[in-house]
Amino acid sequence: MPLAFDPRSTALLLIDPQNWTLGLPIRPYAKAPLIEKMVTTMQALRDAGGTLIVSRAAFSEGYADMIRTPVDVVLNVPEGGMPDEALALDPAVAALQAELVLTKRQWSAFYGTELDLQLRRRAIRTLLIGGVMTNFGVESTARDAWQHNYETVVVEDLCSSLTHDMHAFSIEQILPRVARVRSSADVVSACH
Repeated sequence: MPLAFDPRSTALLLIDPQNWTLGLPIRPYAKAPLIEKMVTTMQALRDAGGTLIVSRAAFSEGYADMIRTPVDVVLNVPEGGMPDEALALDPAVAALQAELVLTKRQWSAFYGTELDLQLRRRAIRTLLIGGVMTNFGVESTARDAWQHNYETVVVEDLCSSLTHDMHAFSIEQILPRVARVRSSADVVSACH
């Protein structure tokens, strides 16, 4: 089914397109093609009158605001704090100057941020989501968007994860239950 939305009430939210996450060996889409499609999609939505939002993951000095509950796989962060360069957005994404850049301290871009408030004040009804990592930040944010009653579209080829299997399971088994899953070509086409 073709994708249709009103760009004026639509936002594209990119989860963590920053040097830290993009510097990892992401799959199935490597950094260069992922960023190229992100930028193309961002420009198409902006030209059609849509809103661009970017989140980035960051922590306070000494990781004072990092979640520290006992888990089997601990988040690996550098001793002494996250370098500024790791927190910086990819230059091509940053150059498009999103209307809103959020800092988050957990997977979802909704929890503990002003995302919902900003979407409602801008009269956003449709939320397009892409980013890194598919099965962590993207999936958590899409679940929250669904719970907040936004029409949610996960843009599959704007997402990547640590392994192909992690990406595929989320895209094929989880996200279709809380969103529509479409390609960036579908989004760009709907903008025209």
